[in-house]
Amino acid sequence: MEVIIIRRIIIGVMGGAEFVTADEEKYAYQIGKMIALEGWVLLNGGKASGVMDASAKGARENGGITIGILPNDRNCFASRYIDIPIITGMGLARNVINVLSSNIIIALPGRAGTISEIALALNHGKQVILFRFEVGAWIYHYKDKNLVFFVNEVDGLRQLLREILN
Repeated sequence: MEVIIIRRIIIGVMGGAEFVTADEEKYAYQIGKMIALEGWVLLNGGKASGVMDASAKGARENGGITIGILPNDRNCFASRYIDIPIITGMGLARNVINVLSSNIIIALPGRAGTISEIALALNHGKQVILFRFEVGAWIYHYKDKNLVFFVNEVDGLRQLLREILN
């Protein structure tokens, strides 16, 4: 008997544990919702704060599957919207798991941890979509290589993801 393996598309959503504006929370939620409605799986850092919590909430409340790669050694830090918490005890080293387990990365505004995930993704040849997030001129080198994209609206993000994944 032949076994057919069906793998789901995993979209990594990276971003800050703290929001600077209320719009960032709204967009993170909408992105999670969009991922769920497209039938993709959402993967993020799993914590009950910022982009991680809001994007997982958007996916979960719209029938999606959520995976959280947690930096600590206990799942009590996991967002209640994470279906599958992966407890690593690895601190920021877990960012490698976030990146390598995702088919594509969406990066929302964040700090050094988010920047490290972007850099890891690019070093591994993964495509990164920067959503309303400016990280500096260094990133434009990767745009020319078709590894980095810039998007400001969720509908544009959906369309871009469909194009990239097809």
